[in-house]
Amino acid sequence: MALFPIVSNFQHDFVLLLVPVDTDNTMDEVAAAAAHHSINRRVAPQPGKVIRVRRQGGETFYPREARLHETDIKPMETLEFIFAEA
Repeated sequence: MALFPIVSNFQHDFVLLLVPVDTDNTMDEVAAAAAHHSINRRVAPQPGKVIRVRRQGGETFYPREARLHETDIKPMETLEFIFAEA
C-alpha cells in the first residue's frame, strides 16, 4: 500500500483535481475518491449509473475490479471518470 496521486478529469466537471488514492484501491474505489470531490459540488449525481475509469483520451475503461498497482497508470496521470450504465 502506498499513497498515489492522480489527476481527476470528472465528466461534467470544469475543474481538474489532484486526488490521493492508494495503490491497493480498485478502479471502483479510485472512482469513488474522485467522485467525492466532484459529485454534489459541481456535478449532479446520476442514480443508477456507475463511474468508470479510463486514461485521458483513451477509449477503453479499466476493469472495475482491477487494482491500481496492477495497471499501467503512472503517478500524476490524468484519468477520466465517466458515468456509464450499471
